[in-house]
Amino acid sequence: ALHLCYQPKLDLKHGQVRQAEALLRWQHPRLGLVSPAEFIPLAERTGSMSSLTLWVIEEAIRQIADWARRGLLIQLSVNISVDDLADDDLAIRVTTLLAQHGVEARQMLFEITESAIMHDPRQALSVLEQLRGCGISLSVDDFGTGYSSLAQLQRLPVQELKIDQSFVRNLDSDGGVGVIVRATTEMSHNLGL
Repeated sequence: ALHLCYQPKLDLKHGQVRQAEALLRWQHPRLGLVSPAEFIPLAERTGSMSSLTLWVIEEAIRQIADWARRGLLIQLSVNISVDDLADDDLAIRVTTLLAQHGVEARQMLFEITESAIMHDPRQALSVLEQLRGCGISLSVDDFGTGYSSLAQLQRLPVQELKIDQSFVRNLDSDGGVGVIVRATTEMSHNLGL
């Protein structure tokens, strides 16, 4: 069965968890835990990605509402795919779900990879602007591994960059990686991210 796990994001400045990331998991009765690296490409190849994403978004919104009933205000991030960026009705679908569950748009954050944005930048920008116009926050995931230009980054209505783990994982072992991470962080802060 599919289910979501929630990875907390610790705010180091304040020592609090104010955000979490929803991670999709598949517990198969015979195969055990199936890696998303295996079943997400399968969903993309079979054209099931959009319906899978909508299921994840609705489950995430339900969880936000449940946490709010217990006094926890958590912004929850969800990954969306290149297929989702082709859906001109995504913002309408999401705002309908938010209204059904009584969740504010600012409690959602969508993460999009650079490569998904660069697949069709004009279409991606249109959908991202619609989502942002509804009050949903946006993040570029795996930053530094795609092909987006700095000019393109400046045009995106995003509030956050997530530097790819390949850079962060090697921070202590390679001086060049540290320079890249510092420069990217400083640039991001200067852009208001």
